[in-house]
Amino acid sequence: MTNSANVLATLRKLIMDGEFQAGAKLAEIPVAEQLGVSRTPVRLAFRILEQEGLLQKGEKRGYQIREFTASDVQCALEVRGALEGLAVRRLAERGIAPEIKNTLQECIDEETAVLSKGYLTESDVESWSRINGRFHRTIIDASQSAPIADAIARNNHLPFASVDSLIIDLKALDKEYQKLNFAHLQHQILLDAILRGEGARAEMLMREHAYVGLRYEDFL
Repeated sequence: MTNSANVLATLRKLIMDGEFQAGAKLAEIPVAEQLGVSRTPVRLAFRILEQEGLLQKGEKRGYQIREFTASDVQCALEVRGALEGLAVRRLAERGIAPEIKNTLQECIDEETAVLSKGYLTESDVESWSRINGRFHRTIIDASQSAPIADAIARNNHLPFASVDSLIIDLKALDKEYQKLNFAHLQHQILLDAILRGEGARAEMLMREHAYVGLRYEDFL
C-alpha cells in the first residue's frame, strides 16, 4: 500500500465489512499503524470518507463511524441509478455532441489500457477510479440538467452512494479485476445505447450499472 487512494479503498472495505462498528472512534495514529502507513494518507482518507457520509466528526477530536444499514446503502444506490439513468436517457434522446462522444470513448479506451494486462495492480485502482468518475460526470454534465446534477450531488453524501465510493478489496485483486472488467463492458454497452438514441435502454443499463459494486460479488 503506497498511496492515499489505496488507503481510502482499504478503509472503505473495512467499513463495508463491519470491521469498524457504528459509532466507533477513529484516530489517525492508530489507523496509520494498523495499515502500516504514515498519518498523511489517513488524514486525507478521513476527510473524503466524511464527505461520502461514512464518517462524522467526533464530539471532541477525531472521527466516528456513521451508523447506516445495508438497506440504506441499497436505497442510495437505487436513487443514484435512477438519477443517472434519467441523465443518460436525456442524453440519448437529445443526441450526443461529437466532443461528448469522444470523451466517453476516451474513457473506455483508457479503461481498456488499465485492464489489458489481464490483472490489476494497486496503482490501477486509482487510475480506474479517476477514469470511471470522468465517464459518469461527463454523462451527468452532458444531460444539461441542473436539477439532476444537484440531486446526485446531495445523494453522493450518503454511504457508498457516490460513483467515487469505489469498494475494492486490495487483498483479492483477481476477483476485483473481473468486477471492473464487467463494469467496463457495461460502459461500452451504455455508449452504444447512447449513440443509437435508445433512451429507455440506456436508462435501464445505467440503473443496473449502479449495482455492480455490491451485487455482483457472488457471480465473479
